[in-house]
Amino acid sequence: MRVTAVAPGAFKTDWAGRSLARVPRSIADHDALFDPIRTRRQALAGQGIGDPDRAGDAILTLLEVEKPPVHILLGSDAIRLVSAGRQRVQDDFDAWGELSRSTDSTEGGVTVA
Repeated sequence: MRVTAVAPGAFKTDWAGRSLARVPRSIADHDALFDPIRTRRQALAGQGIGDPDRAGDAILTLLEVEKPPVHILLGSDAIRLVSAGRQRVQDDFDAWGELSRSTDSTEGGVTVA
């Protein structure tokens, strides 16, 4: 069995428009944060840079290869967003590595990898 996690960017679909079923909100305190996100998502529905037909072709390509990737990003926007997020994580690791390593036991021990 082969599994590939597909992470798409914004595609020209109705995913965030009328086809998106929403559950009633239960925590009103979150409205200030999420309302602008939901409003923007709805306004941009169907306008993404990604072409759904090309995404389908890409996924079909993955089905034909002997060693498909475990993860794949679809769309230049997905690559940009994920790369920026990974860089922020790496920056934190680099900035706080000394503190992270300071928690090792002075007596040694086994590692997880």
